[in-house]
Amino acid sequence: MPPIVASGRINVYERQQFSTRKLTFGRRDYYKISLLTGTSRYNYATRGVLIDRPALVFSNPLIPYSWEPVSAEQGGYLCMFTEEFLIINDRAASLQESPLFRLGSDPVYLVNETQYADLSYLFAKMLQELSSGYLYQQEVVRNYLNLIIHEALKLQPQATYYQHPNAATRIVTLFQGLLERQFPIDSPAHGLQLRTPGDFARQLSVHVNHLNRAVRDLTGKTTSEHIAERMMTEAKALLQHTSWSTAEIAYGLGFAYPTHFNNFFKKQTGTTPRPCARCWAG
Repeated sequence: MPPIVASGRINVYERQQFSTRKLTFGRRDYYKISLLTGTSRYNYATRGVLIDRPALVFSNPLIPYSWEPVSAEQGGYLCMFTEEFLIINDRAASLQESPLFRLGSDPVYLVNETQYADLSYLFAKMLQELSSGYLYQQEVVRNYLNLIIHEALKLQPQATYYQHPNAATRIVTLFQGLLERQFPIDSPAHGLQLRTPGDFARQLSVHVNHLNRAVRDLTGKTTSEHIAERMMTEAKALLQHTSWSTAEIAYGLGFAYPTHFNNFFKKQTGTTPRPCARCWAG
């Protein structure tokens, strides 16, 4: 796969460079827009889609998926970018609120020949601009990217999805991946986004009862138990290996108030986080 995009940056590629490699579920810290030709398959938590005609596909970094080519011939473009690249001021809406990227939306848009030609032109212009030495190339590329997004907003999703027969196993695997990818926490300013079974269910586009049942049946533990155990592991690591205050650890773990973290920690361990920190420090 292409190199990971740096914060505040964008990369554009012709898909022929990477189109024969199967992409599995994994960590991705960037948004992606793919313009596809050829036949390929996208798999999400409980459903998949076979794409056998030109299509525009939107990928949210918090929604895990896998992609595999079906036909030998693959074409088009892919564009990977961080939210910071597109959102250049505090007043701009989050990409996760966009109809194209938000949870529960249909990410695949089939396009006709004219639409493909128009979109292909915009991707090619981005690729051309990124190879130029123009001082304001990032601004120009950002404008082309916005044009692609606006063109997509005019489209209607038409792809037909199928349900996975092994949906429960897939859901549990994706839940565990989503949980783990939030760690380690590197700053108190970036708290956990997913802290409850409902949070994970929304990310996976499944009902929370469906998620809870699958996790309990396959692991013997509840979804909440998995979340609490992983948060406790991280809390202990932060207490032992960083100089963060209890309040900073609380915020890093997504608690609104330090007292909530203290109550959580005591419920799990029978003691408060401060004396444990001294104990683990030796």
